Amino acid sequence: MNYFSSDFKLGILGGGQLGKMLLYETRKWDIYTKVMDASEEAPCKIACNEFVLGNLLDFDAVYNFGKDVDVLTIEIENVNIDALEKLEAEGKKVYPPTKALRTIQNKAAQKLFYTDNSIPTAPFTRFAYTSEIEDAIENGGVNLPFVWKAARFGYDGQGVKIVRKLEDLEGLPPGECIAEQLVNFKNELAVIVARNTHGEVKTYPVVEMEFHPEANQVEYVICPARIQETVAKKAQEIALKVSEHIGHVGLLAVELFQTQDDKILVNEVAPRPHNSGHYSIEASYTNQFEQHIRAILGLPLGKTDSKLAGIMVNLVGAEGYTGEVVYENIEAILGKRGVTPHIYGKKQTRPFRKMGHVTIVNENIDRAREIAQQVKEKIKVISK
Repeated sequence: MNYFSSDFKLGILGGGQLGKMLLYETRKWDIYTKVMDASEEAPCKIACNEFVLGNLLDFDAVYNFGKDVDVLTIEIENVNIDALEKLEAEGKKVYPPTKALRTIQNKAAQKLFYTDNSIPTAPFTRFAYTSEIEDAIENGGVNLPFVWKAARFGYDGQGVKIVRKLEDLEGLPPGECIAEQLVNFKNELAVIVARNTHGEVKTYPVVEMEFHPEANQVEYVICPARIQETVAKKAQEIALKVSEHIGHVGLLAVELFQTQDDKILVNEVAPRPHNSGHYSIEASYTNQFEQHIRAILGLPLGKTDSKLAGIMVNLVGAEGYTGEVVYENIEAILGKRGVTPHIYGKKQTRPFRKMGHVTIVNENIDRAREIAQQVKEKIKVISK
């Protein structure tokens, strides 16, 4: 099929910043795109060929959107899978395949998948309702502390909480969830696996992630991870095992824990471009967004090696500021060598909302990390 400057139409469910960055690549190759999102102010709106306003969880909206595209993909997991399954049954190409997406969309099902396929992960208990956890604690079925995770709709640090005492359960959503053993980890790592429709597979280098302690969001992504080669190899092998068993097409970001004794445990996965791969826009031969397009269209996968060390700094709304956004001191960071800001196009800021990111590339990973720290301390996402 001819994808370039043709009648081919790519559908993307979700119009946020990941979709916007996918559109950089479709515009580069002149691939016609149709995007659906629930927000009139979705970042994707200005860059796609067609924009549809619609609820991603509504069966009819998703089904009708997908009927007139040739290939359908996602930039967020929270979509109506029943509609995607119907489209798939009618012959529509949906990537990632709905079977993989249904497993990934529910964190309880995702954890059971790891157990069933002998993939190392932290021990957990599944609950139909959060209210059941207190009884489990009192009867010795669950030990404090643990990590509570909502089975559905967690995103950007939402739907996750460390529970250290019974009072921490107060106010948590009531539905299906898991209680996961708290891992004493040395590092949080991630590996992005690309798999195209012909079964060609490539992995990106292992990255190291540093998280904000309150927001549970990634603050820094460091590539390559500052770990031993034997640990990196183990992380890539486990990521490839997850990819093979789950049967995804496109990108699969596999988040991992490196324990104190260098075991690798799978935390969770995302079947799409991911925050842990943003560094690749400037640092890699083939960035993650181009790679996702290559994979779902059955094109040869690009080279995943890095040209330089790369660090990504998330730009999130500062605490205490809500309203029309201002990027304070952005001119100062633009004066630094190897620094590239990406602004997502969200006009309104609020505390910890992802508003953009900054990539730092350098020949030396330690120097890149120093500059990343300077960037983080200098630029502030505030409101008028």
